[in-house]
Amino acid sequence: MSTIPHSLIREFPEPEITLAEWTRTMKRSVLREMLAVVSRPGILSFAGGLPDPKLFPVKEFAEAVSQVLASDAKALQYGPPFLPLKRHIVALMAQRGVICSEDQVFITTGAQQALNVLTHLFLNDGGQVLIEELVYSGIQQAIAPFNPDILTVTTDLQQGMDVDKVEVHLLAGSRPSFLYAISEAHNPLGVTLSRDRKQQLVALARQYGLPIIEDDPYGLLRYESSAASPMRALDEEWVFYVGSFSKILAPALRLGWIVAPEFLVSKLTVIKESSDLETSAFIQRSVSAYLDAGHLPAHLDRLRQTYRLRRDTMLEAMAREFPPSARWTRPTGGMFIWVELPGHVDTAQLLWPAVEELQVAFIPGTAFEATAGSNRTDAGHRAKNCLRLNFSNCSPDTIEEGIGRLGTLLHKYC
Repeated sequence: MSTIPHSLIREFPEPEITLAEWTRTMKRSVLREMLAVVSRPGILSFAGGLPDPKLFPVKEFAEAVSQVLASDAKALQYGPPFLPLKRHIVALMAQRGVICSEDQVFITTGAQQALNVLTHLFLNDGGQVLIEELVYSGIQQAIAPFNPDILTVTTDLQQGMDVDKVEVHLLAGSRPSFLYAISEAHNPLGVTLSRDRKQQLVALARQYGLPIIEDDPYGLLRYESSAASPMRALDEEWVFYVGSFSKILAPALRLGWIVAPEFLVSKLTVIKESSDLETSAFIQRSVSAYLDAGHLPAHLDRLRQTYRLRRDTMLEAMAREFPPSARWTRPTGGMFIWVELPGHVDTAQLLWPAVEELQVAFIPGTAFEATAGSNRTDAGHRAKNCLRLNFSNCSPDTIEEGIGRLGTLLHKYC
């Protein structure tokens, strides 16, 4: 049996693995990288977008799981979306002012998968996407493989997305594949889109045939009054609603949904199947059993009361401890407060002394800047002097302590 001489083999270089073109510029979310650093033991963190695990309905959910395992072997099998869960979601949507049917509800493995599925539904390679200059990083990860042309608009910290700028793009001939919006308790800004702006956006969607992906993870966590209806309540053709159980039950359940026109559900199904075939039947049936037992209303009341107190504690502490040159949003719901400091301050540079010297953490504003696109406005330094604070995952005493530490740092640099 002959062999190829070793000297001859070396003349042929080993082949390199060829990766998809978009992976050459692929980077992990800056936000995720920062969270890995600021989540070290001993750090008092306002960085993550985390619900408080002490508020998870562990006992009630354990009872639901036990019931499912004892009575429903199909929970561990492949299976279609669970119709009783869809009915519960229809009822939840009615609380948000949205009337829909079970046939319009599409179950997903978390809201992030919903964004991914909808991106695949709408976006072609190199297509245009319209987002805010400061935006949830998850949507940027969803669109990245398509190498899109990103169009951006600014956001008013009182009323939300600048809808007039959206219209400017459309009047100039831009035809985005979709517009992405968090209409209630924006992440990272904490602002809620005003009713007038919601109506204006929906009107533009109808006029220009512009799908809107409305991401609403915080709509059931409102602290001032009953939440205003989402855009999906104004239009069921052009608004694609994304909901999630992550913030109201537990993130590890990885359970979300889309409300979409019924005729598109079959296409969403094919797209999703290429990713994970189906969302866990066990999780779907367990959450449905939990909802059957009627625990959710009291649980939501507890979340709202607890998070409202923490928001108010943080706002009061900031007013007392932060320098007069700082300004911030007052969110009506959700989990985040956005802070703007004088223009000369670079919060990315402040993060390290905050963590290393004072053991307190936040997320610098630059983590939320939209990445470059050929028609993008220059957001590159708009958020350099900003930071995001989370109030949901710390006790009031911890919030008082942490804001005091952070205030000491800001007085030094502002």
